[in-house]
Amino acid sequence: MASAELREIRRRIKSVQSTMKITRAMELIAASRIVKAQQRVQAAKPYTEKMDEVIHNVGAASGGASHPLLAEREVRTAGVLVVSSDRGLAGAYNTNVIRMAEARLIELNGEGVDTRVYVVGKRAQSYLRYRGYQIERAFLAVTDTPGYGDARAIANLLMNDYAEGAIDSLEAFSTRYVSALTQTASRWPVLPITPPEQEAAAPGAAVPGAAAPGAEASDEAPASFGYTYEPSADLLLGLLLPRYVEATVFGMLLDASASEHAARRRAMKAATENAEDLTRVLSRQANQARQAEITTEISEIVGGAEALTQG
Repeated sequence: MASAELREIRRRIKSVQSTMKITRAMELIAASRIVKAQQRVQAAKPYTEKMDEVIHNVGAASGGASHPLLAEREVRTAGVLVVSSDRGLAGAYNTNVIRMAEARLIELNGEGVDTRVYVVGKRAQSYLRYRGYQIERAFLAVTDTPGYGDARAIANLLMNDYAEGAIDSLEAFSTRYVSALTQTASRWPVLPITPPEQEAAAPGAAVPGAAAPGAEASDEAPASFGYTYEPSADLLLGLLLPRYVEATVFGMLLDASASEHAARRRAMKAATENAEDLTRVLSRQANQARQAEITTEISEIVGGAEALTQG
């Protein structure tokens, strides 16, 4: 019959093996979701880039039109959006972004600026509520597979608060997806909107309409091209700016989702490897305990036989 020590070791081995099955399954699930998340991030980039280009062109044609989302004012109340995950077991994914957001909240409070906190994900909600921050609105069950409707709901709430003067600026803290091995916590200025600037031409680059080097100068003025907007550029800008904020929030959610799956895959892979190492150590200890038991039993048998012989 096995001793108490051996039974305890075998019980621990079974417990570790059960945990290892769970972590391995979670690793495989996260690995399968990373591919889809990466594809969604890549698919959203052309839309975001084209939206930047359109906003720049329409903004230039409108001649500095005014819009509530473009209005910069003195910051008395700052909005802070924190994007985290709903589930844990993702390594330092949530810790990094929550720590960066909390540092910014402390900095704003030190400057005498009021703050309104918006969170996406249960982890940020639980942490910030525990630390005593008042959360204006929490969006849950979003980051696993975010949709454009989720981004629109978040963006509409934030734009309404900004237009009504509840907040004078908005900063978002999320995780930027770089690769399957690299995800960085980042700060995204969202409101007021700063129209994207056109890249300056590089020295020596050809200018449209300019004469080629070595060609004779023409008496005619260089040809210029422009856009005709129907309806007016001001009206188009007013319609496009909300879509621009929605696209910005959607891009943050997609990056956060891909980063979460990548971080969880790494964490579960490390946990599985640690469980395998612990199983090997415990198996070695169990073998040693079993060998000690066998040696003790043999010694007792030999001693008993010897006592009977002498008797």
